[in-house]
Amino acid sequence: MATVVMLKQPQSGLVQKGFFGFSWTTLFFGGWPAIFRGDILVGVLLIILQLCTFGLASLVWAFLYNKSYTRKLLERGYQFADSDGVVLRAKAKLGMA
Repeated sequence: MATVVMLKQPQSGLVQKGFFGFSWTTLFFGGWPAIFRGDILVGVLLIILQLCTFGLASLVWAFLYNKSYTRKLLERGYQFADSDGVVLRAKAKLGMA
């Protein structure tokens, strides 16, 4: 199950939820969670892949999407803004430890 980790953009002060772990919403709803998070290109591509693979792409992408989304936020300058325990688990799951 996905776990939420709070991220903050230091220059603007914007706070976003990052996620790590298995994405049940991606498994059941395909590319729609990505579209709702503002990750439109990935969402549309996943919907197309779902149609081409009869849903198999959702199963594979459910294991990868939360990590990919959170890493993109970190690359855009967001920093961890959560409790130490959650940050340590997030870094370990994201391969940053």
